[in-house]
Amino acid sequence: ILLDKDGKRKHTRPTFSGQQIFALEKTFEQTKYLAGPERARLAYSLGMTESQVKVWFQNRRTKWRKKHAAEMATAKKKQDSETERLKGASENEEEDDDYNKPLDPNSDDEKITQLLKKHKPGGGGLLLHTPEGEASV
Repeated sequence: ILLDKDGKRKHTRPTFSGQQIFALEKTFEQTKYLAGPERARLAYSLGMTESQVKVWFQNRRTKWRKKHAAEMATAKKKQDSETERLKGASENEEEDDDYNKPLDPNSDDEKITQLLKKHKPGGGGLLLHTPEGEASV
């Protein structure tokens, strides 16, 4: 028995065996809350008090909620960044209406070449024929 400086009993933290923690974790995976009779059976089978099982479950739920909240925040950030990326892509498409319109047969080759270079690095590997019959990239 440990005593504090005033001679009163000092509260000691219980240490649970690996087997007890394993059984508690397995039970927690199945249900996050234990009713009285379930708690009593589990406590008896593990050699613990009902109060110890109750507090362990309270603490474990708190840990689970914090982890779950962090995972949800990470997923939301990922979703938000993907939404922003898609939004940016759609804005670029709106700016590039010239690229999506059918080509005017009378437009000059320079304009066509610029459009292709803008959307396909290296000009997309397409050959454009100049009116003189020469091929250009």
